[in-house]
Amino acid sequence: MSVLTQPPTMGDLLKYEVNPNYTRETATLLAGTNYPVGAVLGRITASGKHKLATSGGADGAQTAAGVLLYAVDATGADATGIVLARGPAIGSRAVLVFDATVDDAAKITTKLGQLVSLGIAARDTA
Repeated sequence: MSVLTQPPTMGDLLKYEVNPNYTRETATLLAGTNYPVGAVLGRITASGKHKLATSGGADGAQTAAGVLLYAVDATGADATGIVLARGPAIGSRAVLVFDATVDDAAKITTKLGQLVSLGIAARDTA
């Protein structure tokens, strides 16, 4: 029997939010990436567009600004996505997706701390 696998969904990521009308924002995602559910995003200061939050740089995207709630394919052009931009909210840490530059425990801890400053807590439990 073949085994089917399904990518994570918003329900796998988001465990609690106080009010979707308050916690969510529509955001423009920078072209060039197929963004998965749970992508930790940073906001580019000059353009206001979002991309995967990096561990370095000076364009503003080095600071986590939210978490993408639905997958968005922006490989060919900028696209619109729904972002968990503030809390109170709790998400599953297992579903979070980080940029390739966020590649060790210290950098991940930094990104999680930046999310906490937005009121978004990432938990290991489902």
